[in-house]
Amino acid sequence: MTDIESRIDASRPHTARIWNYWTGGKDNYPVDREAGDRIRELHPGIGEYAKADRLFLGRAVRHLAEQEGIRQFLDIGTGLPSADNTHEVAQRVAPDARVVYVDNDPLVLAHARALLVGTPEGRTDYLDADLRDVDTILAAAAKTLDLSRPVALMLLGVVIFVEDDEESYAIVRRLMDALAPGSHLVLSHTVAHPDMPDVDAAVAFWNEHGTPKLTQRTPRAIARYFDGLELLEPGVVSCSAWRPRTPAPDVAMYAGVGRKG
Repeated sequence: MTDIESRIDASRPHTARIWNYWTGGKDNYPVDREAGDRIRELHPGIGEYAKADRLFLGRAVRHLAEQEGIRQFLDIGTGLPSADNTHEVAQRVAPDARVVYVDNDPLVLAHARALLVGTPEGRTDYLDADLRDVDTILAAAAKTLDLSRPVALMLLGVVIFVEDDEESYAIVRRLMDALAPGSHLVLSHTVAHPDMPDVDAAVAFWNEHGTPKLTQRTPRAIARYFDGLELLEPGVVSCSAWRPRTPAPDVAMYAGVGRKG
């Protein structure tokens, strides 16, 4: 058994594997499918959140590569590889784009090494690190990315795992402070919303049975991550409402894109 394999816990459901299950992937275990089905019973629309978040990623990366000229992406909290990963979307627009993925889940790491292969013109790398290890992430990312030039910092569904509000805001600020003017923050987050009470039940079930625990925040609290940045239209909204090609129902995942001046 390799060191990576020894770190994989198949006895408890894990968020990356449940997300993979909801989006139609095969990199999950029975315990993940059971938990995923139970959460879907509590909140039937939850599977759509995963899909909506993935579509938001594609639209945001495409916009940044096409319209903002971004050629470097730092994607923290990668999750299991799926269709249209960050490097695939970016390098379709700009084959020379560089992408660094960061995650600390051993199953993600095992698959990332095999699947996250970029274009010959660009470069794709992967770091085994936790979001909280800001200095480690920046030092390692600088081996692939030129941090003196604009970078898109991708934080999709990952700051939800930092329970303390001030700690989570501080992590995002430290990362953005280290990036050059013209860099962008792309962030999505599970939202606490009075119109969606079944979301609370699903989150409570997850925090009792799954790992890692997650924290909901209000739309206003999510908007705080973009303090000091220029928010791109339409602001912090349901990720399904961020520049969709066709109108789609709101989901309890809010997202935004902000530019560092």
